[in-house]
This record gives sequence, structure tokens and C-alpha cells, in this order.
Amino acid sequence: MSGILYGRHRYWLHGLLLLLTLLTTAYVGARLAINFDTNQPAFDIEQDFLFWKEVLAQPALLLRGLPFALTLVTILMAHELGHFLTCVFYEIDATLPFFLPAPTLIGTFGAFIKIRSPIYTRKILFDVGIAGPLAGFLFLIPALGVGLALSKVIPGIADQGDIVLGTPMLLQFCESLVFPGIAAKDIYLHPVARAAWVGIFATALNLLPIGQLDGGHILYSIAGDWHKWLSRLFAAALIPLGIFYWHGWLMWSAFFFLTGMRRPAIYDHSPIGPRRWQLGLVAAVILMVSFSPNPIQTGLGL
Repeated sequence: MSGILYGRHRYWLHGLLLLLTLLTTAYVGARLAINFDTNQPAFDIEQDFLFWKEVLAQPALLLRGLPFALTLVTILMAHELGHFLTCVFYEIDATLPFFLPAPTLIGTFGAFIKIRSPIYTRKILFDVGIAGPLAGFLFLIPALGVGLALSKVIPGIADQGDIVLGTPMLLQFCESLVFPGIAAKDIYLHPVARAAWVGIFATALNLLPIGQLDGGHILYSIAGDWHKWLSRLFAAALIPLGIFYWHGWLMWSAFFFLTGMRRPAIYDHSPIGPRRWQLGLVAAVILMVSFSPNPIQTGLGL
């Protein structure tokens, strides 16, 4: 219960960061909504940069961004509460989620919880690691369904604009159900669907079997001492993806090599059991359907 007590003393900080993140994501969402309603490309860097002038003149425009903001924050919150509630169950000292507002493409750097006490067993590490991605995934699926139902068909629209988002297998499959026979490049995603896309990308990133990521914790729970070498192998695998697809993978690979290879100190190495192995396979499938080699394309080739 110490994590809950610790969180109470900082409710003001968690609440403030959440409100600021709602504000920054609503700003992004409002611009996405206006572009969607006027059939303009989703991302126009010059026009999007100047959007702050319109918001200052008409602050009520931010209300148009709430569908995107609330959807995205809900998915991120579900992910972090999955971790947090699992920590509470095992009486691990953990904070409530810290949201990170930021002037980025999506209005945030995401969210995280801080675990302040050791995790001693592979089983608990596995449960804490997998709970976040599973919870976030369960919330992003209905959001994706609603977002696609609100989306529309405009020939070639997905390939227009200064930034083009990739189409992971999960999105391709859902688009084929909602828009059978329609090419992905002709589907204009509603802002709610774009928030779900962010959730898909965040899920894939967190499930990478590397270092301190959720996928890294799952890997260590399963592979034990092989974790270090397998983490390096998977981080190295991002290099060719960065060369041939999205340069951002080079940045992530460097980041993981510099900071992300550590692992918790586990003292009980008892086997995790067949049920957790099955959940590990589920996590691997989620990673495969959520991962996109080229998630973000820009005019700069990044």
C-alpha cells in the first residue's frame, strides 16, 4: 500500500500534468479535426505551426480536439494503470502515472509510472511488464473501431501532407473490415482513429524485447541471463530498419544501447509457468501486428 500513500502526497502533480497533457493533445486534435472536416491533409507543418494564432483568437477551438485528446489519454492511462494496479496487487511501491505534455506531433511524450521498490521474482516482473501493454491494447481496439467508423474515403489522401503515418497489420486488417476493397492510401483517418494509431505505435515500442522496456521485462522473465545478449541483438536489428525504412529507428537503437540494457535484480528464478508463457506469446503477436517498419514518413525522409 506504500505506493498509494506516496501517490496521495503528489496528487496535485499528477493532476496538473494530466490537465496539461489534455491541453496539448487537444491542441493537436483540434488541428486534426479541422483538417479532417475540410478534407485537407492531416499534417501540414507550416499551417499547423501557425494554428496557435487561431487558438488564441478562438480558445473554444480546443473543444474540437477533445475526441483525439480524450481517446489518446485514455489509452495511455489504461496502459500505465495496468502497471500500477499490478504493483498494488503485489504490494510494490509505485507512483500514479506521470503524463508528459509536449509540443510534439501528438501533443505528448506519453506517460510513465515510477516503481520505487525492488521486484524480486520473475513471475511478478512478468506480470508487471505485460499488464500495461495488454490493458492499453484492450482500450485501443474499440477506439480504433469507432475511429474507423467515423473515417471517410478520399482518393490518395493518406499519402498527402508533410507527414504520412505507416499502416501496421492491425490497422490494415481493421480497415479491410470497415472499408472492404478500399486501398489504405484512400482512407482518411478520423482523429479518434489517429489517437488509436498512436496507441498502436506506443504498444509496439513498449513491447520491443529490449532492456527496461515492457517487452524487455517479459524477455528477462522468460530468458533469464540471455536477456542482455538478446536485448543487444534486437536493438541492433533496429539499425537496418533505420537505414532502409525510418531513420527514427537509428535514434532508438542508439538510445537503447546507451541507456536501455539494464535489468532488475531478480532473486527468485522460479519458472514462470505455462500460463505466463502463453501470455508471452500473446504479447509477441500483439507486437507483430502493431509494429510498422516505417511508422512515420516526412518530406525530410525521417
